[in-house]
Amino acid sequence: MTFVTFVAISQTPCIGGVAGSYLCNGYDLQSTFTLGQLNAGAGNDSWGWTDPDNGDEYALIGLNNGTAFINITDPINPVYLGKLPTHTSNSSWRDIKVYNNYAFIVSEASDHGMQVFDLTRLRSVASPPETFTEDGHYNGFGNAHNIVINEDTGYAYGVGTNTFNGGPHFVNIQDPTNPVAAGGYAMDAYSHDAQVITYNGPDTDYTGREILFGSNENEVVIVDITDKSNPVNINSISYTNVGYTHQGWFTEDKRYFIVGDELDELNIGGNTRTIVFDFNDLDNPQHHFDYFGATSAIDHNGYVVGDKYYMANYRAGIRVLDISDIANQNISEIGYFDTYPASNSAQFDGAWNVYPFFASGNIVISDIDRGFFLITPSVPLSINENEASEFSIYPNPSKNNITVKSANNPINQIEIYNVLGQRVLNFDFSNSLSEDINISALNSGMYLVKINTLTTKILIVN
Repeated sequence: MTFVTFVAISQTPCIGGVAGSYLCNGYDLQSTFTLGQLNAGAGNDSWGWTDPDNGDEYALIGLNNGTAFINITDPINPVYLGKLPTHTSNSSWRDIKVYNNYAFIVSEASDHGMQVFDLTRLRSVASPPETFTEDGHYNGFGNAHNIVINEDTGYAYGVGTNTFNGGPHFVNIQDPTNPVAAGGYAMDAYSHDAQVITYNGPDTDYTGREILFGSNENEVVIVDITDKSNPVNINSISYTNVGYTHQGWFTEDKRYFIVGDELDELNIGGNTRTIVFDFNDLDNPQHHFDYFGATSAIDHNGYVVGDKYYMANYRAGIRVLDISDIANQNISEIGYFDTYPASNSAQFDGAWNVYPFFASGNIVISDIDRGFFLITPSVPLSINENEASEFSIYPNPSKNNITVKSANNPINQIEIYNVLGQRVLNFDFSNSLSEDINISALNSGMYLVKINTLTTKILIVN
């Protein structure tokens, strides 16, 4: 007996290297919201929140005029719930992180400070899209380029602020709506971004310490910030052809730190360069190797999940790299979704940020020019090869009616499923070789048609 596994597919699958009008490899398009739909002029950062009560997933999208909140639990039919407007003026730069069911938002806008928003309010939005108000605010700094949070300790770090020489500004957020200033670190250069962790990596000298790894324009600095009143510089490291040390993220074993330089492609040339450091010994960091991508696009933010590195690559969209053999200086590109298909040149358009941490596997992309994208890894359909050629569906695409025809085997049952795996139509027949089916009740989109419980075919409804 031959069995077939039924799997849900995305709204616009990546077929032949394209998903709709977007170039792709291995990633399908779930849904989008344009900047116009979000009532904004430009996009920037993004993050995500999973409701601990029910597992619902939400995208947090930075915009020039505020922060948008989108329920993506149904990835094909996301709901734009509303926007928290900027605290002061509009800005091209906004950054968002999450702690204890609260969003913390900073901006380069003058006197913006840090907004605090209770994400549990998203559970009961009566008439979306709403205009939200903040639940708390911190004014210990004015503008900030980024915000970093160590969820283990309950501390936030404003970086690139107008305090501490642009170095990290410490804020206790253990009581989220009442943030408290906790000092800062001003001994190194302007800090553009950072990753702060409670260290559990290979250098046992620092196990359990709170360590900041700062991307500081021309180098990466390593600072022990366990004692907020007495931060201690451990070491720093730079590299050749520095353009602008932008952002870095650890491999999950905390051995390798993967860094993007935002200006080397533009100022020096060449393809996208990803710089890998070996932080086996924090007191003696080493340059491991450089990886060069397939295009000349500028790299922006990147994050690690398991053995994959997800990079926002501006005009080249999201690039997904296999880092399973990073120890042997081997990285390879295994997929992409290009939100700016017109060009891969070294310019500041396209994918600003990606958020790859949802349990569902869906990935958020925030695009400067095109707004919000939700993508998912492509999953090939499982079809009984012996029976697939026996059946045909026409016309396909269709809007009102289809005919399902069999060459030899009688048709006993036809089931139609949506992309969430929900059965929406079901018909039983008496050994017919051809059946006409009315599909006018179906919304436009992609469906799976199961014939005799064994054969699965794609149906597109206009």
